[in-house]
Amino acid sequence: MMTPLHYYSPTSSPTILPYLPFCHYTHSLLPRLCPFSSTLRSTDKNPNLVSFLREKPRISPSLGCFASSSMANPTQSSETKPFSVLFVCLGNICRSPAAEGVFTDIVKKRGLDSKFNIDSAGTIDYHEGNMADPRMRSAAKRRGIEITSLSRPIKASDFREFDLILAMDEQNKEDILKAYNVWKARGNFQPDADKKVKLMCSYCKKHIDKFVPDPYYGGAQGFKKVLDLLEDACESLLDSITA
Repeated sequence: MMTPLHYYSPTSSPTILPYLPFCHYTHSLLPRLCPFSSTLRSTDKNPNLVSFLREKPRISPSLGCFASSSMANPTQSSETKPFSVLFVCLGNICRSPAAEGVFTDIVKKRGLDSKFNIDSAGTIDYHEGNMADPRMRSAAKRRGIEITSLSRPIKASDFREFDLILAMDEQNKEDILKAYNVWKARGNFQPDADKKVKLMCSYCKKHIDKFVPDPYYGGAQGFKKVLDLLEDACESLLDSITA
């Protein structure tokens, strides 16, 4: 039986995230206490990281409909600094690396490679350094999409470096914002940086799904469903950014 992972908060007792055992095997993370512990603890021990969190934010300029005072940098134009998109799921081995691969493929086909910085991350570090699930890579490859990224956990600097952070489901979004609130209390973030976090399926036009389901414990159909949703959302996402 898997033991639920505990989420650490510096201002309260640990609480249980009950959804985690049903998504990925996370028992070996217990000594670290929380999905973001490796990042938070390294900040506690490394004064250079503390200094980094306190420095003036460097937010990339946005494109099109995402232009806002919180994301724009008047000293740089979108022609010199790419628009940055980060896709996030739980373990960064199924949904978010697939989203990264799908969006990268669409961007390349439109000849916009130099205009974008695309990456993915997870809310836990259990799979850190691993390639995406082979079932996800195989399903994507059948559509001509290569997934080559390695799993990594989301970190505080992502809120400075990325213009848009897309969560695969509501729980991912909630965990991202919990981590952001911890990091915000420690560093100098622009007050509305959390508004960068949106749901992936909010960009879907052909599907009515509200979230991208985790296919980890399902069959081949689950991975196909994920790709169908991501292709729909990514096409619309790119249209929105470049409009």
